[in-house]
Amino acid sequence: MFEEYVNGNLPNLKEMVAKNYDKVDRSAEPEVHGIGILTSGGDAPGMNATIRAVVRAGTKAGYKMMGVTRGYHGLWKGEIKELGHRDVSETLQRGGTFLMTARSKTWETPEGVLKGAKNCEVFGIDCMVVIGGDGSFKGARDLARIGIPVIGIPGTIDNDVASTQYTIGYDTAMNTAMEAIDKLRDTASSHERCSVIEVMGRHAGYIALNVGIATGAELILIPEVPWDMKDVIKTILDCRNKGKRHYIVIVAEGAGSATDIAKQIEEATEIESRPTILGHLQRGGSPTLRDRTMASLMGIRAIECIQDKRLNRLVVYRNGEISDVDIEEGLSLTKTISMEDLERSKLLS
Repeated sequence: MFEEYVNGNLPNLKEMVAKNYDKVDRSAEPEVHGIGILTSGGDAPGMNATIRAVVRAGTKAGYKMMGVTRGYHGLWKGEIKELGHRDVSETLQRGGTFLMTARSKTWETPEGVLKGAKNCEVFGIDCMVVIGGDGSFKGARDLARIGIPVIGIPGTIDNDVASTQYTIGYDTAMNTAMEAIDKLRDTASSHERCSVIEVMGRHAGYIALNVGIATGAELILIPEVPWDMKDVIKTILDCRNKGKRHYIVIVAEGAGSATDIAKQIEEATEIESRPTILGHLQRGGSPTLRDRTMASLMGIRAIECIQDKRLNRLVVYRNGEISDVDIEEGLSLTKTISMEDLERSKLLS
């Protein structure tokens, strides 16, 4: 399909990208000799371990491995170089992504996608491995729909990719937040103080919920569930009346501002309240054992998909196993947080 567009046989790239994926003739896909790899969206601990696994497994399978710098923006600009076995040495334990990442407005345009596909052709990339979240996978799907095969690997600290039960970086981010909150509890317990801690989660409350349970938070506020400030204040006062002298409130960034919530708690209760915004601290640091292992095995699975000619797939973790699903199917799914776990957390506060 890409060649048809370049040759002028398809009048509009928007129409081309909008075509139903199931109608594409998959038999026309070329043999894979060169594999590109990029990281997109927010960085997540374990991305380097994923790149390492893809490059080493791909190299041993006989593929030419090409690294794209700065995600889709780099693909659009042609910032591409070959990666070998030694290029990924000493990366397993490092956080972030040495290929770097960037959000690309250019890629949201049909012209940007077309130029990226052309650069794949120029650099001999027959299949692109994309590490990121749902937004990154939608960008990969655009490539797939114009004839550049893709494999997606879930890498995001929010764990909000619907097709998989686990995303690379999630465990590290939660442990980072948990350790920080444990330290804040130590100082809060030395005073009659309320600590309001804002964790990442613009649209999803998975980090807030699990970290809140793990740290014994009195309140957990997430974007999926509406909440009322009156209920927050009543909970804090009830805890004080039961004899508590320090309080932890966990709020996902998409559910509210820690600064505003702390101010309102202090004004209403006269309990000293301090906001703490963990922010990008959660994105950094050496990945945990679980993230390193998951990243390594998911990277190998991506190469296995290419070897078996199962292209345009998302690597996923489901029911204790790493597998893969069609990219269109994966992006059509939705994911909801466990309301039962949120209710259970209240039994522990």
